[in-house]
Amino acid sequence: MSGDMRLASRYLYGATIALLTIWVLVPLGLLLINTLSSPEAVNAFPKRFWPEFDLGSLRFFAGFDGMIDALFNSIWVAGLTMVLSILIGAPAGYALSRFDFPGKETFRLLVLLTRAFPLPLLALPMAIAFIRLGIDDTIFGLGLVHTMLALPFAVLITFSLFSGIPIELEEAAWTLGCTRFGAFCRVVLPLILPGITASAIFAFVISWNEVFAAAVLTIENRTLTAFLLQNLDTSPLHLKFAGGFILVVPALVFIFAVRKYLFAMWGIANR
Repeated sequence: MSGDMRLASRYLYGATIALLTIWVLVPLGLLLINTLSSPEAVNAFPKRFWPEFDLGSLRFFAGFDGMIDALFNSIWVAGLTMVLSILIGAPAGYALSRFDFPGKETFRLLVLLTRAFPLPLLALPMAIAFIRLGIDDTIFGLGLVHTMLALPFAVLITFSLFSGIPIELEEAAWTLGCTRFGAFCRVVLPLILPGITASAIFAFVISWNEVFAAAVLTIENRTLTAFLLQNLDTSPLHLKFAGGFILVVPALVFIFAVRKYLFAMWGIANR
């Protein structure tokens, strides 16, 4: 009976993986097919199951005025979000993991509750504050907003990772003459670096996909998501598919390039 249960659980596990794979790959496949097809093929029925390799839609975006600037704006904002979320979130995660202080659990809850406030509710006061500070319609100002969105996840992820590393390793380094900072740099940091990188990747994806703040707080320096939202609202269907493809592919390439750090993060977290 136990053997039948193990076999059933194995089949269930395989079926779940297959369904999740289909759930992810089918929309991406349809997006790719329609992006590389002519306008006539996109609007035709029944749909094709293979692309025509028509690059007209992509060439249109490559020559569209402001497209390259918006792409670089997205990269700069996402990079700034990565750096700030780690510089602020990692020390907070370390403090929550290693120190006991009054209100520690309340602080953890408050960090999570910052995501309970919808961004549209904060849009008007943020816009007024940014105008008064002179950072409206800037890469730095938008990076601060995206850091606010990514910071709770950075704190909680790094907290779980630091908690997975025994404090005895640091204590051993202290007995050998290391300061707390030296023990962190020589012992903890090499172990936690893949997880820190994975947390930074998560912050990058949050910033790359965010559109509301970018649309409200920027006019001249729009990110790629806000730029496409502004210009694709009344565009033909084939251009909307191409715009979605341009948004999705850079994030996928970035995640694929650093996938080993994601696997390493789960390896550390499960110890």
